[in-house]
Formats: sequence, structure tokens, C-alpha cells
Amino acid sequence: MQADLAELENRLWDAADELRANSGLKASEYGTPVLGLIFLRFADAKFEAAREQIEAKGSARRKVGPSDYHAQRVIYLTEAARFSHLLDLPEGADLGRATNEAMRLVEENNPELAGVLPRTYTAIETSTIASLLRHINSYTKDLEGDAFGLIYEYFLAKFALAEGQGAGEFFTPMSIVRLIVEIIEPFHGRIFDPACGSGGMFVQSAHFVERHRRSPGEELSIYGQEKTGETVRLARMNLAVHGLSGEIREGNSYYEDLHDSVGRFDFVMANPPFNVDRVDKAKLEGDARFPDLPKPDNANYLWIQLFATALNDTGRAGFVMANSSSDARHSEGEIRRKLIEDRLVDVMVAVSPNFFYTVTLPVTLWFLDRGKRATERADQVLFIDARQVFRQIDRAHRDFTEEQLEFLANIVRLYRGEDPVFEKRVDGFFEERFPDGNYANVTGLCKAATIAEIKAQGWSLNPGRYVGTEVEELEDEEFEERLAAAQLELRELAERAAALEAGVDSVLSQLLDR
Repeated sequence: MQADLAELENRLWDAADELRANSGLKASEYGTPVLGLIFLRFADAKFEAAREQIEAKGSARRKVGPSDYHAQRVIYLTEAARFSHLLDLPEGADLGRATNEAMRLVEENNPELAGVLPRTYTAIETSTIASLLRHINSYTKDLEGDAFGLIYEYFLAKFALAEGQGAGEFFTPMSIVRLIVEIIEPFHGRIFDPACGSGGMFVQSAHFVERHRRSPGEELSIYGQEKTGETVRLARMNLAVHGLSGEIREGNSYYEDLHDSVGRFDFVMANPPFNVDRVDKAKLEGDARFPDLPKPDNANYLWIQLFATALNDTGRAGFVMANSSSDARHSEGEIRRKLIEDRLVDVMVAVSPNFFYTVTLPVTLWFLDRGKRATERADQVLFIDARQVFRQIDRAHRDFTEEQLEFLANIVRLYRGEDPVFEKRVDGFFEERFPDGNYANVTGLCKAATIAEIKAQGWSLNPGRYVGTEVEELEDEEFEERLAAAQLELRELAERAAALEAGVDSVLSQLLDR
């Protein structure tokens, strides 16, 4: 099924992207309407699957209505709001207007979706909408609810890649989110993301709960905040297409605490914007979320404190942060020292470059745990250097495989005294590093450092300072082969550099001769 779904996703994307190219619209203008149609197709499929059973409950005295569908967590659709209705409209019909009306009717009969769905279809040519409807219908005839959710996630990723820099506002690569989720283990409770983008953290948390044979709707309460209205709508659509609901609100998290977050949450997950300047700190004076205001014009440690203060007494947080924050000095270093001495920092994971669509720089994943104070690891922090753990997707992009995600998460489980979880294990890979099934420091990979060791390093949280370097023993013949290959690569780079230098020199000469 997975291979077939991957092929279907590629074919559907190729069709949609070809239409976008011919429409003259940017990815940012085209993405949301396409996602809206995928959402409507999902809603129609689920409505049709539930209709016979729900309608059977009606009688002459009691007619079935929207509330009956809502009770079964099904989006109620009137006839004019159905995907099938749009598909069957006669040639020459105003599809843009009809699609906008369908979205309006969905919102009218499902209040939790009010203001969420796109209504920009009159800006797209009728022929383009008709082609989209046909392609989506053709490729999704035999799909069920979970598959629609996967397609929605796939399209979010592809639109993020196509859009480039602006995609950082709404999309975090799935493998990064998966690793955060696997490490903080959100089995049950309130989840908060104050920079929630399109809601990927929530969706992957739900998948985590499902993999452990539980119901996300019963186990998780979702709370998100995002400064951009368009992104809030993407997130709420994403939740709906996965059968989830939550409180996603529009607001600037620096200045607005719309969920009364201090001490409230079991889990916090986020990928906040890095190195934001010009935050008005005068407005933050006295805000319990920010007990210490850093002096540099940089919001990284505002975010870190926001995450830390949102946790309840046993809460865990996992978030993405710029590498520079691990070693930042002066007032930021003081904040970091307090977090470490407060036994709040639990795990630090260094990730290689090229995991994100919008930046190529490496990042560090931070994990906080207020509950660790009562454990044997209270005076330790686990450092993992995962910079050599990745799959190369193409020249510019990397991710984690399922096996790599499992391996990294199991290191943390051993460190916490938990049993490892094996579903995708590569034979011998885990046992070779942890032969007795217990946690042990592995040079070049992981180390549980004491607070005393961290203090000796100037309170640095850079995994590279603690993990060390794995020395690889090579046979003489293999060493010579690698050295020769490196020499060849160096020559090729030198030749390319010389060619580029000559090209630049030629252009400058032409400019000067004018």
C-alpha cells in the first residue's frame, strides 16, 4: 500500500504542478486552493462512508442533521458542498464560484471550520479547476481517511519545497518532527506549539499515539498559536483532514499568551523562527513566560524560556534551535546555566545540515523534562551527535530513515531506563553499540555528561564538546584508496574554482571596458 501511495502522490503532484505552471500562479498562491480541494475530497469520502449508517437513525419524527454527523466526527456536507457535486457540474459552469460556495457551506454547517477554508477559486481559470477536480478524483477513488491525511502532508512538503524561503513560516520537515515526537513520547495530555505553522507537530503526535494502539482524539488535547492567518487556516485544515480538532489561534507569541500557557502543558513542541531581532522587550517586562530577558537583540532565548515555562511539573519539551544558542554567552549563557542547574535540560541532539528547505545550516534539537528531577539522571544531560546519521535525498536535502529514527530514539530510551522499541531494526546495528542492552557512552555518538562536566565546559550544550570523535581504523590499502579519492576530489574542486575565478575576471573586465 505504501509504495502504491507514494506513486499516487507523485502522479498527483506532477499533475497539480503542471497545472500551476500553466496557470502562472506562484506556489504560495496555488498551494492553499489545491490543499482545499484535497480536504474537500477527503470530507466527501468520509461523509459518504458514514451517511448510510447515520441516516438509518432518522425517522419521520426526527430528521438527521449536522449534529448527528458531528457526533461521529464526520464533517457534514450539503449537496452543493460535496466534491462529487462540483465534479458533476456541466461544462461551462462557473466552477470558481461554485467551489467558493462549497467552501462557504462547509464552514456554515461545521462551525469548528469557520474561516478556515480557501475561497480564492474565482482567481483560477475554470479549466484549471476542472482538471484538478478530475485528477484528484481519479487518483483517490479507492483511498481511505488515513491516506488522505498522508497526501495532505505530502503536498504541504512539496509546496514548501517549491515555495522556498517563505515555506519556513509553515513547514518543518517530517523526519525532524518525527524524531522530536519519538523522544518526548506524547502518549497522553495537553500539547502546545506556540509557533505551530501548519500543525505538523500535532499530526505526528497523533500518529505516535496511533502506533501505540490508542485513539488520538481521546488521548490528546491540542493547543497552537501562529502569527499568520493563512498559516492558521492551513493548520486547522491539516488537523481536520486527520480527524483531529484543537484550539489553533492567531496571535504573536512574543506579546500574546492566548492559551494562558505558564505551567499548563504536558508537552511542548516547536520549530520557532531563528535569530529574530527587533522584539520589543519593553512589552515583555513582568511577563511570567520570560523570567530573564536576554540582552542581545535575538529572540532565541525568549523562545527557549517560553517553552520551559509552559511545562507543568512533569512536562517535556522538544524544539529546534540554531546551533549558536548552545554556546551563546553573557546574558544568554546565564539563562542556559539556570536551566541546566534547575535540572530541566535532558537531551541535546546535533543534526547535520540540509534537513530544512529554507536553510542549509545544521541545527540542534533541545529536549527539556521537568520530571527528570525525580530520576537517577537528574544530574546528567544526554548529548547525541547525529550529524553523521542521515539519508541523502538529493544534492541539497537530507532526512532520517525509519531505522535511523528508531535508533536515535532508542538511545534516549536506554538513557532513561526504558525498554527500546524495535520495529525497523537493522540487524546488529543497535546491538553492536549497546551489546548488553543498557545505555553506555559511545565515542562519536553519545555521552551522558554530568552537570559538573558541563560547568567545566562553560555551560555549553554543544554535543560536539562531549561526544568526541570516533576514530576509524583502516587497513593500509583502504586508507590509500580513500586518500587517493580525496586527492582527486580536491583537484576537481580546484579546477572548478579556477574556472569560476576566470569567469568572474572576464565579467569584471567587460564591465570595466565599457
